[in-house]
Amino acid sequence: MITLNAAQCRELKARAHALKPVVMISDAGLTPSVLHEIDVSLKSHELIKIRVFGDDRVARAAMVEDINTKLDTALVQHIGKILVIYRPRPETPAKGAAGKKQGRSRADKGPRRTKRSFQME
Repeated sequence: MITLNAAQCRELKARAHALKPVVMISDAGLTPSVLHEIDVSLKSHELIKIRVFGDDRVARAAMVEDINTKLDTALVQHIGKILVIYRPRPETPAKGAAGKKQGRSRADKGPRRTKRSFQME
């Protein structure tokens, strides 16, 4: 479980303000497929909002604890039925010979030629 200090929490709340809920948890609760969807969303976004449709406050708090322990996340905010969850993206390995794209990059090709430059030749 990740712990956040007050400054980090404030910054993440500001970033999460404009977000829409990505995952919705129905009355069925926290199933393995919902956990998988939360995990996939965290890998791509690192900060997500989750909407819980259940009315039980204790059940929502238990869901937050389950998510935090099983997926190694941090709770940023819990207001009503909305949860804001954060997990930093895993470090991507440095691109070596195996991970490098084939071909040349844009920097190697020189400036981009426009349609007009071809016409003026």
